[in-house]
Amino acid sequence: MTQSAYHNKKVSVTKIFTFDSAHRLDDYIGKCANLHGHTYKLEVTIKGRTDHRGIVVDFGDIKSIVNERIIGPYDHRFLNDLMPFNTTAENMVVHFFELVDNHLKGIEDGNEAVLMRMRLWETPTAYAELTREDFDAS
Repeated sequence: MTQSAYHNKKVSVTKIFTFDSAHRLDDYIGKCANLHGHTYKLEVTIKGRTDHRGIVVDFGDIKSIVNERIIGPYDHRFLNDLMPFNTTAENMVVHFFELVDNHLKGIEDGNEAVLMRMRLWETPTAYAELTREDFDAS
């Protein structure tokens, strides 16, 4: 295939981040009602058409967006002081999706890169996920 054959193909790219935060769950009976912490893993998947170089969105750009909107404000912090909702993984993934999605929509560079999925791992075996389809349907 020639290089031009790789141009303008729809591709999804994913970047993974980790951050540490403490929280407690409100209106909950069990251990998680107490103050505790997690090393969260956040997966951010963006889909778009490859440009003339074969790039949908630069991984460095994804890193900058997530560091500015999520890691910087929430890493090593007490989440209950920062979020006006119960700090469940489900609520947090919706909030984080909105933060990144709004940022991407504000970029007018002609790129049609769209946030397609966000997965927030609370433990190595448990995560909450929000897809573009579910976000748009709500």
